[in-house]
Amino acid sequence: MELRRLVAFVAVAEELHFGRAAKRLQMAQPPLSQQIRQLEKELGVQLFERNTRSVKLTSAGQSYLEPVRTVLKDLDLATRAAKAAGLGHYGQVTVGFAGASSHESLPRLTRAVRAVHPGIELVLKGQTYANAGLARVAEGSLDLAFVRPSATHPGVRLRVIGEEEMICALPSYHPLAQRDRIPIAALAEEPFVSFPANAGSSLRDATFQACDSTGFTPRVVQEAPDSHTILALVAAGVGVTLTLTSCLHVQQTGLVYRPLAGPPIRLQAALAWRTDNPSAALRSVLAVAEEALPTPTLSI
Repeated sequence: MELRRLVAFVAVAEELHFGRAAKRLQMAQPPLSQQIRQLEKELGVQLFERNTRSVKLTSAGQSYLEPVRTVLKDLDLATRAAKAAGLGHYGQVTVGFAGASSHESLPRLTRAVRAVHPGIELVLKGQTYANAGLARVAEGSLDLAFVRPSATHPGVRLRVIGEEEMICALPSYHPLAQRDRIPIAALAEEPFVSFPANAGSSLRDATFQACDSTGFTPRVVQEAPDSHTILALVAAGVGVTLTLTSCLHVQQTGLVYRPLAGPPIRLQAALAWRTDNPSAALRSVLAVAEEALPTPTLSI
């Protein structure tokens, strides 16, 4: 059944006048009459009683009108939804992040996207460590991820959104807590709490690199899946850890933070996405992110 015949039927049914309906549809009257006859033939029923003076809906026409209006309304809605989705105003974007390190940046992005594009749903995947997030973007299981630009993947683009400094977290009663700054070498004999090995944590990698550069390998006595749990274990006296300034908002009884002695160790935070991802919704989110999470002036 041709859509134009349904449109013609509704116009005649609402106007009850072929001349006015033809004018409304911006067409000549004879083709309009022909479309109605073709529709009636296809349905096998008469939709209008017409003579030289009047046009009326038959009982079949009256029964047919509302369902056809619904069809046309739904089709119009579907058309507008498709166009909006094509422009990136609707859709889903999967975002990988890791807990405490996204404490500020993730809410800023989600609030901005909700304000500008309420039709876009951000599907958040927590405990996605930086290296793992980068790999999942590369393989296509994530649209966007908060990562550390410590590695590159073909076809994946990175944009830096922040920079953090490595610091030490330790129990408040620990002797080293009395120092203003803590040399990494002073932690050589300390038990460490860390992210799991082989989980894709760039912070764990950076911790081992920093310790290796001073001549020791950290002795990890406890692993935990997120910064909140790691810092809770530190506060409980299980060990010490190297964390980032983005975790300073995590305040617990028995926990203190101290800067590291020597040149600052900085880690950049970035957004990662595939350049060949066809999602219009992702492009809209990236445009919002340019405003909500701009690239800062980085330390030299």
